[in-house]
Amino acid sequence: MDVSRETPPWAAAYDAPSAPGDVSRETSAADVVTPARGSDTPLGDQAAIDARRRIRLAGLRFPKPSHTRIITVANQKGGVGKTSTAVNLAAALAKGGLRVLVIDTDPQGNASTALGIDHHQGVTSIYDVLLGGTPMLNAVAGCPDVAGLWCVPATLYLSRAEIELVNLPRREYRLIDAMDELRRGLVHAGEAPLDYIFIDCPPSLGLLTLNAFVAANEVLIPIQCEYYALEGLSQLNDTITGIKAGLNPELVLSTILLTMYDARTNLAHDVVNEVRQWFPAQTLQTTIPRSVKISEAPGFDQTVITWDPNSSGALAYLAAAQEIAERGRA
Repeated sequence: MDVSRETPPWAAAYDAPSAPGDVSRETSAADVVTPARGSDTPLGDQAAIDARRRIRLAGLRFPKPSHTRIITVANQKGGVGKTSTAVNLAAALAKGGLRVLVIDTDPQGNASTALGIDHHQGVTSIYDVLLGGTPMLNAVAGCPDVAGLWCVPATLYLSRAEIELVNLPRREYRLIDAMDELRRGLVHAGEAPLDYIFIDCPPSLGLLTLNAFVAANEVLIPIQCEYYALEGLSQLNDTITGIKAGLNPELVLSTILLTMYDARTNLAHDVVNEVRQWFPAQTLQTTIPRSVKISEAPGFDQTVITWDPNSSGALAYLAAAQEIAERGRA
């Protein structure tokens, strides 16, 4: 695994894949465009989008990035689909043939739950890595439902980490140091490098989130389609700017993903348009719809990618994963 901090080509315009088996840009663009405002049949619009995505994404293999892309998924506001985004993008990329690791740094352990990873007290977890010096390789567990997908789980012990990290040396660098050691361990074991590492953060801007920002190349921000989310986006962007200036000069806000999109409301359209106006290069064309399937999948220890792969939510996350993969094409 190469944890190079090279800035990825995230700002390039999105081009749909043109390799054999993929589709043209024109065909791809048709299923990521937001339905026209004022449409009388939003459910029909969504059904048409889903039908095109099923055809286009069936058996799709994603391009490997030139280096390991380390993406921190963060938003200090809870309930915006942050963990759902981290685990479903990770599962989608792994289903597309890539090697993906999720690091769960949220004491609630929701990412671990969604990936079917044990995270009861006593399991070797990210707490042991950050606070106990345990090699990260010893904490990695495989996702039972998706080949090529692994997770470093979080347990309730992690709730003490914010306090315990304060007096430790290199407190902001504990995660990146552990990831460097993981890279060396994979090389020593003769393992292929990871393609993506997703770091799922708690809904706060404490030391755990700071460690995630220092360890990453990129930040992905899920934004719920409501106005309060816009205010949080501005604050988080300021935080990223500060971390870039002081701790991680190669950190970039690479991706904004609009979640919980409801085509029936004017508010959702307004939020989408405003975010795309202020962050045109970072905002994905794909939006994630409100979906019962996305919400219920973790109750069965699964992502929506495996729980209901033909649902609107699963297809949307697969389309978003394709956009992210194409932006980082080698």
